[in-house]
Amino acid sequence: MSRYINPETGGKERARLTKMIVLAIRELMSQTSVTDTSYDLVAFIILALEDVYQTIDSSVAAWEKKGYWLKADKYRLDWEWSDSFARSLKEALKKEDWGSIALKSAQIAQKLGDIQISARHRLGAPWVSAYAKLKTDR
Repeated sequence: MSRYINPETGGKERARLTKMIVLAIRELMSQTSVTDTSYDLVAFIILALEDVYQTIDSSVAAWEKKGYWLKADKYRLDWEWSDSFARSLKEALKKEDWGSIALKSAQIAQKLGDIQISARHRLGAPWVSAYAKLKTDR
């Protein structure tokens, strides 16, 4: 029996999620008023940040197995912001504090500022119905 190689690693998932987060933030910042799409966009950013945080442990598992504890801890610290921003955005969305949401979204955009998305991307609109999913996950 041959070895199974999973092509979907945590790093690839994180790269895909961060591109979608940047796309959602761009769409959110281009809106002029609060609509149902705004709620979906913020909810999607929250869910994607939570998923990004979940990929960290799988990424550092190989380093920890080899005894590279400092490298693993540094990597965890580099991505720790994703969990705290997800929690603070969730609280702001509960309170419907759109000023705080705009501020946190801008801070997330700064963290992910080096991510490039082509004009002809195939990401679509992954935020559709994200607010309903966020409400059911609570």
